[in-house]
Amino acid sequence: MATKKTVPTDVSKYRRLFWQIFLYGFLGIILLFLFASWGFFGKMPSFDELENPDSNVATEIISSDGLVIGKFYKENRTPVKYEELPEHLVKALVATEDERFYDHSGIDAKGTLRAVVRLGKDGGASTLTQQLAKNLFHGSDGSKFILFRVIQKVKEWIIAIRLERQYTKQEIIALYLNQVDFVNGAVGIRSAAKIYMNKEPKDLTLEESALFVGMLKNPSLYNPNRKKREQLVLDRRNTVLLQMAKNDVITEVQREQLRKLPIKLDFRPEGHSEGSATYFREFLRDHMKQWVKDHLKPDGTEYDLYRDGLKIYTTIDSKMQQYAEEAVTEHLKNLQKEFFIAAKGKANAPFVDITPEQTQQIMAQAMKNSERWRKMDLNGKTKEEIIKSFDVPAKMKIFTYEGEKDTLMKPTDSIIYYKHMLQTGMMAMEPRNGHIKAWVGGVNYKYFQYDHVGQGARQVGSTFKPFVYATAIEQLGMSPCDSIIDSYFTMPKGKWGIDKDWSPKNSDGKYRGTIRLNQALANSVNTISAKLIDRVGPQAVVDMVKELGVTSKIPVQPSIALGAVDITVEEMVGAMSTFANQGIYVKPTFIIKIEDKNGVVIDQPAPYQKDVVNKDVAYAVIKLMEGVTSSGTGARLKYGGGGFIQYDYSFANPIAGKTGTSQNNSDGWFIGMVPNLATGIWVGNEDRAAHFRATRLGQGATMALPIWGIFMKKCYADSDLDVSKESFEKPENLAIKVDCWTPKKVIDSTAVPSDEPDLDEFGL
Repeated sequence: MATKKTVPTDVSKYRRLFWQIFLYGFLGIILLFLFASWGFFGKMPSFDELENPDSNVATEIISSDGLVIGKFYKENRTPVKYEELPEHLVKALVATEDERFYDHSGIDAKGTLRAVVRLGKDGGASTLTQQLAKNLFHGSDGSKFILFRVIQKVKEWIIAIRLERQYTKQEIIALYLNQVDFVNGAVGIRSAAKIYMNKEPKDLTLEESALFVGMLKNPSLYNPNRKKREQLVLDRRNTVLLQMAKNDVITEVQREQLRKLPIKLDFRPEGHSEGSATYFREFLRDHMKQWVKDHLKPDGTEYDLYRDGLKIYTTIDSKMQQYAEEAVTEHLKNLQKEFFIAAKGKANAPFVDITPEQTQQIMAQAMKNSERWRKMDLNGKTKEEIIKSFDVPAKMKIFTYEGEKDTLMKPTDSIIYYKHMLQTGMMAMEPRNGHIKAWVGGVNYKYFQYDHVGQGARQVGSTFKPFVYATAIEQLGMSPCDSIIDSYFTMPKGKWGIDKDWSPKNSDGKYRGTIRLNQALANSVNTISAKLIDRVGPQAVVDMVKELGVTSKIPVQPSIALGAVDITVEEMVGAMSTFANQGIYVKPTFIIKIEDKNGVVIDQPAPYQKDVVNKDVAYAVIKLMEGVTSSGTGARLKYGGGGFIQYDYSFANPIAGKTGTSQNNSDGWFIGMVPNLATGIWVGNEDRAAHFRATRLGQGATMALPIWGIFMKKCYADSDLDVSKESFEKPENLAIKVDCWTPKKVIDSTAVPSDEPDLDEFGL
């Protein structure tokens, strides 16, 4: 049977077609990469940008003892060097995210081929370097459109190769971990370690490192602070441990031991209203707004406080700041209870002796200042609608000393509640160099953002009297041992510009006859202060106070002798410190130096100081103020007591101090100094119409002095602080008599001693 002859197939055209497709495809790929590298598909990073990637680095606020006490940021990122990373963190990262990291040059060819063959079913093929490229220059979200996504991928490959040429493997790992967003305000491994574990990266345990590496797959999904996802997060962490075992980073025995461990967090969010020194940080932020305008970069542009990674080295001592905040809370928690008790059942509480019209004015202003009013106004609500809403109960959180409390309350009632709250301002500084060591502007920054240290001036009461005595000693040649008559005194109308007769009275309504100056200040005798300012004139006292750094407006009136003047805590402490510094005024300062992100010092403020008072006069004032705490209105520091609670101070060392109480007990003050630390405290309500009715609780010795006592007890207990217990330095050849010793008086043995002297005092 004849067979049919087959015609041979001409395969040459298919071969040509194959090679044409291959060559055109290869050429197309080359062109795609070339066009991408030339920027045809969008700008590519330059050499300088690769050297200095834009990473929104947070500005750090650093205490004098080297701790980061706060940050300014848009992204809470603080870079960490490779040397500061624990070895197990690096190994966990490589084992989980890029097993061949040390073998490729940015692109893992084997992984890429696997991903293409498997169509991505076994995961993508992005190396750590590619992920870094994506995070640095394109963001975390990829395009959903396939063509655009391909172009993005090509660009990532190119950038990854360039990064590999530019950086070492170690630097790439550090850059990567500094860029990752771990959610909850934690950008970068340092912020993550601080927020989730309250430690530095170098202190992370192996299982903690595995936890953070596990989060990289999807930080929101594997958020360890979400209770509902606890098991999911645990499983993901254990997957990382499995990868570490597969790559011989840990043994199987170690893995079994570690996988059984629960996840333990020490979660501490780093918001602007949380953490230490919140009021100081806000004060510093306001200062830096002007600083960036006055200190330009070499290229003439302003520093970005939130992106440029500045390091602000402050004078604040983290321990002193902690002790100051604790002292405020400990005392005001007790005092606040007494305030609520005293105000309970009183008409118009917490306000005292004001008309209904005045009360309405206070409430109306509080409404307009509220967040509720602002939001409703933005939403186009009428004034009447907004006011009406304040009488409708609403769910809210309120501040208490036991923590935030969820409650249902009318907004008007919440205003009245907060008007009951006592506020405070407290500042401590070193007299010698002006370094501010602690700054507490209120009781809780989240709820009360007004700063009562640098922002709010309040009536100082009798804490002003040392300035009057200093002027008299300087101008009249007086000494603490000189005598003066405590008697009824009237300054006639017209003298020193007063428009009517002025007859100041003592707090107890009594007159003591002949009395030494040191006794007069110790017991805050009003008539003596009035007689002294009558001798020197109000202008001389004002000039003295201005020389001591007080910029607040001071009326040139005789009544300032009793403290009828508003001054900030910051200014009062700075002025009083002059006496502890032998008459040399040093302006309170809070910045030691500022560095850029590369560690280059760009500002180092020089302290401002000047001689104001003769050192003999300064020492005489110190001795006068020592009398206040040894036998006068501040004697509680020696013998204990707090007016309503028995605080145990029992300070045996010399303390120069002065209490102060304004009219109607609206303001309570105490300034206390030892040779190397001066601290001033004000306590009162936000509104001056809200205050204690009784001087027993409303005086400075009860409201403010205990905070100083608690604070100093904590400071003395910490040997690292080296707070002085020594005497103030006595000038050589002292020309002013300060030792007023007199023979001991005969004591009536039948008299029954009181537990403590009557310490009630107040000025106008």
